[in-house]
Amino acid sequence: MQKLGLTLFIAIILGNILSCSTGKKSITSDTMVFQEIKDVFTMQEKAWNSGDLDQFMQGYWNSEKMTFVGSKGVNYGWMTTLHNYKKNYPDTEAMGKLFFDIITLERISPDACYMIGKYTLVRKNDSPSGHFTLLWRYIDGKWVIVSDHTS
Repeated sequence: MQKLGLTLFIAIILGNILSCSTGKKSITSDTMVFQEIKDVFTMQEKAWNSGDLDQFMQGYWNSEKMTFVGSKGVNYGWMTTLHNYKKNYPDTEAMGKLFFDIITLERISPDACYMIGKYTLVRKNDSPSGHFTLLWRYIDGKWVIVSDHTS
């Protein structure tokens, strides 16, 4: 009986040690995930600043379930969002230069991250700015924005 108790004790200790090392792997994978998301964000910033809204939209989930919440309410769908961007920003002068600042980026599940940030749009006659909340999901092998609330 004592031998069984000792074996069980050793198994529990080894399990705890292994779970700690798994935690370290999780930190590494979080770091990799955050970098992948930041790379998408950088691509979007560059695409916007070169006037390429089609490329900018590659950072969003191409689905009718994608949501965008702005000053005019909730919009559903990737195509609707692209159409609204093109209507509201018809040329590079209206688009200006876009700059993002990430305030927080948090992993909330293996395939989802939550981001809060600030945007600044620098144009010839003004520099509007505001904040955004993004829900990122890992879908079809890439990180995409599935919900955007920008104000």
